[in-house]
Amino acid sequence: MLAIRNLNVHYGGIHALRGIDIDVPDGKIISLIGANGAGKSTTLKSVMGLVPKSDGRIYWDDTEITSLRTKDIVGEGIILCPEGRRIFPDLTVDENIAAGAYLRKDKAEIAKDREWVYSLFPRLSERTWQLGATLSGGEQQMLAVARSLMSKPKLLMLDEPSLGLAPLVIKDIFAVIQKIKEDGVNIMLIEQNAKAALDISDYAYVMETGVITMAGPGKALLNDPRVQQAYLGE
Repeated sequence: MLAIRNLNVHYGGIHALRGIDIDVPDGKIISLIGANGAGKSTTLKSVMGLVPKSDGRIYWDDTEITSLRTKDIVGEGIILCPEGRRIFPDLTVDENIAAGAYLRKDKAEIAKDREWVYSLFPRLSERTWQLGATLSGGEQQMLAVARSLMSKPKLLMLDEPSLGLAPLVIKDIFAVIQKIKEDGVNIMLIEQNAKAALDISDYAYVMETGVITMAGPGKALLNDPRVQQAYLGE
């Protein structure tokens, strides 16, 4: 479905991505793990056309999208749920969710998807009137994911969805990510919480300073001594 080939990104004199190759096949959860500054977020921003690429190609269903504008990439069904939630603090929960469907015209399907996201996040369905700024951190993260789903993604890219959340909330978020996959949405997941990410991933990549250093099935990497020592504190 998504294929990244020889992707290079420079920030001034910094070579942030160094010829990486990543595949996100249909029906899978693919994770990208690594330390802060490894280039994980830059990878997602490159796919979305938010940072310039110095070399490489990006393909979506065998069609090259390397030079498409961000708006057109969204139109193809690729959606980024960014790090830091970035909800609209002065809009209600329901208004935030409605904003996710801004580019859509299919009103009947929008109504169905709204019911779907509220079924995924019942806590939000109890707070439709509440301003985004007054939600807890976990609720804001749920709202960010719900808003992204209203864009009707074929591929949802999640950037650090567990960052700063309590363990019980993290468990809930990852359970929903699995449910989203079961409902037919493909997932690319960036996470510092390597154990949680690898536990639900069909396949994963390990990134260090802009380079893919390891790749394999999620469970295999979870049990790999090198990954355990570097990212799991074991």
